[in-house]
Amino acid sequence: MRFVLFVEGHTEKALPSFLKRWLDPRLSQPVGIKPVRFDGWRELVDDVAKKAQMHLTMPGHEDIIAVVSMLDLYGPTIYPAAATSALEREQWGRAYVQGKVGHAKFRHFFAVHEIEAWLLSQPSIFPAEVRNLFPKSIAAPETVNFDEPPAYLLDRLYKSATKRPYKKVVHGFQLFAKLNPEEAHQKCPCLKKMLDEMLQLALAA
Repeated sequence: MRFVLFVEGHTEKALPSFLKRWLDPRLSQPVGIKPVRFDGWRELVDDVAKKAQMHLTMPGHEDIIAVVSMLDLYGPTIYPAAATSALEREQWGRAYVQGKVGHAKFRHFFAVHEIEAWLLSQPSIFPAEVRNLFPKSIAAPETVNFDEPPAYLLDRLYKSATKRPYKKVVHGFQLFAKLNPEEAHQKCPCLKKMLDEMLQLALAA
């Protein structure tokens, strides 16, 4: 049994092993997670219905627990003008993308505000000179917001501490390999929602 995971970029391809480290110990047998990379959020939003339908009808689709798509909350411009808060955008965006697909085996989630928020849940995985500069706001990682989202914050801190930028692909892969998913699950409510729902889908399957 497996999930198909739609992601918007290269860094997010580190997610299957991270998600499995939380899911598999809670299941009687491990699940597969196959990442499918899109070229940015716009392609994912535009093509999500077609690609989800393709995966859910192709030979072997009976083994698919669900197709799950994920976007950073920061970046997309799909939200209506009235949706200004993170909660409003997350709720509206989930309904919008799931409505485009309209399939019982499809779910959409957002990383609030970027997947780097999950990394901020465990400061110990960062070099000491970087984590010593962390602001108090990272105690609640998903509140690192639209003004300076997590990857931008990390870039500023890396440049200040190491004189080099934060590289999403290089540093992101290294940090996700170290990240304890239970720490992130406890500190990031939107990630918790995603993991809990994936677990229930896997148990039901």
